[in-house]
Amino acid sequence: MDTYSIIKSLHVISVIAWMAGLLYLPRLYVYHCEVAPGSEASEKFKIMERRLLRAIMNPAMIATWLFGGYLVHAAGVMSDGWFHVKLLCVVLMTASHMMMARYRRAFEADANEKSQKFFRILNEVPTILMIIVVFMVIARPF
Repeated sequence: MDTYSIIKSLHVISVIAWMAGLLYLPRLYVYHCEVAPGSEASEKFKIMERRLLRAIMNPAMIATWLFGGYLVHAAGVMSDGWFHVKLLCVVLMTASHMMMARYRRAFEADANEKSQKFFRILNEVPTILMIIVVFMVIARPF
């Protein structure tokens, strides 16, 4: 195995972990909206959300960017059109990640003002971005 293949494998693994968190955290928020602030269930959700974000999502996002940066440099695809679309989607995923972190802090302070419907819609954003990224990387339409 060469270095590029190892880094590419690590990139895919980190993307999978990051996507799992991006898809699961808003679902936890949907359920968290159903319980009373300060309740035992609410406190349990706070622990789950914090651990998911800090122990899985944050490291996976950082690893995704680091390994992806290496791959872009090694493959020399920075000027390709499909890469620009992919990069935009990854930046939007990162923004989504940051928004979810902000909402976690609101739940932590028992100050959430968003509805279940909002979090159900937010849950779809990473999915749409992921679909675009996969098509850009596999099909490379431009």
